[in-house]
Amino acid sequence: MEITLERFNEVMDALERGEVRVAEKTDGVWKVNSWVKEVILAGFRLGKLVQMGPFVDKDTFPERRFTLEDGVRVVPGGSAVRRGAYMAPGSIIMPPAYVNVGAYVDSGTMVDSHVTIGSCAQVGKNVHVSASTQIGGVLEPAGALPTIIEDGAFVGGNCGIYEGTVVQEGAVIASGVIITSSTAIFDSTTGEFIKRNEDGRIVVPRGAVVVSGSKPVSKGPGASAGVHLYCPVIVKYRDSKTEGSIHLEDMLR
Repeated sequence: MEITLERFNEVMDALERGEVRVAEKTDGVWKVNSWVKEVILAGFRLGKLVQMGPFVDKDTFPERRFTLEDGVRVVPGGSAVRRGAYMAPGSIIMPPAYVNVGAYVDSGTMVDSHVTIGSCAQVGKNVHVSASTQIGGVLEPAGALPTIIEDGAFVGGNCGIYEGTVVQEGAVIASGVIITSSTAIFDSTTGEFIKRNEDGRIVVPRGAVVVSGSKPVSKGPGASAGVHLYCPVIVKYRDSKTEGSIHLEDMLR
């Protein structure tokens, strides 16, 4: 069915109200609503280039404007939320930050300074995305699962979570950790590497505490030279000590 401009605007409005999502968790499994992505992609075809202040972009994707009734705290300093992104009441954006089309940011979540929430990324409740972190966008192909950060997770500063990675509920990603679909994550509590799921995605387990690490090259000249490859390591699972180290004062929210 052809997607009209009217249909596009209806879906964008529903995305901004949180009534429609690019991906949803049903019976414990994340499923992508590919039709929503198809509508978003159609917006680039339907739009025309216009002047938006000092910027030039498709007129179908203007910057969002918030009011007091939205209940979103947008601190002054150069942040932007694009058309079709949802920011729940009680969420916070520290400057400068950027939230792209199709993204979903739930209540109590802080998007810290210099953070980018990529297209269609799904970020749960009470998540802290710390300064200078990138949550990657996955807009194409339409059927691809976006990057997902579940409720209560903590993502440290200067992290990169990309290519449809799923960070499960309550997981802690320490500063500087990079995770893609090809990243090997070693679980030091079991002595095994985290296997990709059936969709080829890396899933960071619930409550896992992940830090940067390395693994030695096992063969070839690199092995004899003592070369190591980057490898995030699960050092433990969340406990009371972890809770104390990542606790956010309510007054900051």
